[in-house]
Amino acid sequence: MLARHLLSRRAKFIHWNAARLYSEGVRQLNTVGEEDLAHFAKILPESCILSTLPPKPTATNDELAPYNTDWMGKYVGQASTVLKPKTTQQVSEIVKWCWERRIGIVPQGGNTGLVGGGVPLKDELLLNLGGMNKVRSFDPVSGVLVADAGCILEALSEHIAPHHHIMPLDLGAKGSCMIGGNVATNAGGLRLLRYGSLHGTVLGLEVVLPDGTILNQLSTLRKDNTGYDLKQLFIGSEGTLGIITGVSILTAAEPQATNNIILALPSFDNVQPLYTKVKRHLSEIMSAFEYFDRASYDLAIKHGHGKALSAEDVEGAECFVLVETSGGKREHDEQKLDELLETLMEAEEPLINTGVLSSSPAQFASLWAIREGITESISKEGKPYKYDLSVPIHAFKDVVDITREHLRSKGLLREDAVKQVMGFGHIGDGNLHLNIVADRFTPEIQAALEPFIYELVASYKGSVSAEHGVGVMKAHALHYSKDATSRALMKRIKDLFDERGIMNPGKVLE
Repeated sequence: MLARHLLSRRAKFIHWNAARLYSEGVRQLNTVGEEDLAHFAKILPESCILSTLPPKPTATNDELAPYNTDWMGKYVGQASTVLKPKTTQQVSEIVKWCWERRIGIVPQGGNTGLVGGGVPLKDELLLNLGGMNKVRSFDPVSGVLVADAGCILEALSEHIAPHHHIMPLDLGAKGSCMIGGNVATNAGGLRLLRYGSLHGTVLGLEVVLPDGTILNQLSTLRKDNTGYDLKQLFIGSEGTLGIITGVSILTAAEPQATNNIILALPSFDNVQPLYTKVKRHLSEIMSAFEYFDRASYDLAIKHGHGKALSAEDVEGAECFVLVETSGGKREHDEQKLDELLETLMEAEEPLINTGVLSSSPAQFASLWAIREGITESISKEGKPYKYDLSVPIHAFKDVVDITREHLRSKGLLREDAVKQVMGFGHIGDGNLHLNIVADRFTPEIQAALEPFIYELVASYKGSVSAEHGVGVMKAHALHYSKDATSRALMKRIKDLFDERGIMNPGKVLE
């Protein structure tokens, strides 16, 4: 009944217009001028200032384009000036000047976000933290790492690897995303099932507040029960309350053995009972339980990610699950996996068609490559409309199918419009990545998708953003996941920290 109701409902299109938002909500902010550039030159060396402003421009519009454009090319700003500080003190002095001059600031890390949170809406000052890339300390006993916000996630992993530790966060963009941006967006990723969210692993933060004050809560303590835990306000705030310049994070001991297995399922209905059974059999060694539908698998293989399973293995498979284990003894873990696979295959009513267990590091990497290659494959196939959602596990397939049928009913499911609708994600934390692959971005497709998808998610009491943040893309849709009281409190917190509205204006809150 719900599906029929949503499919028949006439979608009310909310047009998201960045220029309108800027003119209505950010109209009192000033832009960078000649006097401001002269002041910034007293704080930073010339090599750390990129600007197209006269009388002495130091960069061209083409050189600023990568900073002004988001990862998908969907949001494009008009910032005339990019500053690249190397110290927290420099950030503080820049922000203090902007506070006094009422200049809007957009903090930026690796610019790998998917919701437009790290690019300007118009011509705000862009503060890129890539130059702040020093590891401040690492304690191999406690596993606590303290690093600048501009450190690349993969570089941090490499830094602690000789000490037999791993980062609790693993993302497809780990080669370019930065830890400050990860924290600012509360990024989730592939290891959340095992190590939890950043709200638990981040021990402390150093933050430059909107008036330039440095808030130093860069604690390395795991237990500190002294009142309000202020750092939690900045985790997931997307630079709207302050600029994260330093992060203290608890890393995990490197597992002694890792294994993975891909299971081919004849029906999505088998996913939930399979998840229950796998948890019971593998218990403490299970570190990932990833789901992808047949369309996602086929696309990853088409674009060369991982080695395709045999035709016999994928015959009749509606979807797939990748299970990873991380434990202390390879023989013990492999025995558990073998017993699990045997139990699944010999059941009177098997939940799976077949399973492929990796037997070497190369096979381990190949199986993961299928799952991790889905995102890149989608981008190669067309223009992706990406929705990062939290819904109950049982609703994963329904959300994909209902969206597909809705687009079909609008006459948009055709080669020159919407090519494919697919879903994949993290079963362990209820995070579905819904992807609509189109020939190009068009207002017609956008109008068909929004607010339809947000209404669909709300009908399951889900969240319109699971791990990518709100940014500019979902600021207008916040009410589908947060009630009026919650939004009012968020606004009061924003006003308390940033009454002049200079920090990442137009993001998260309208």
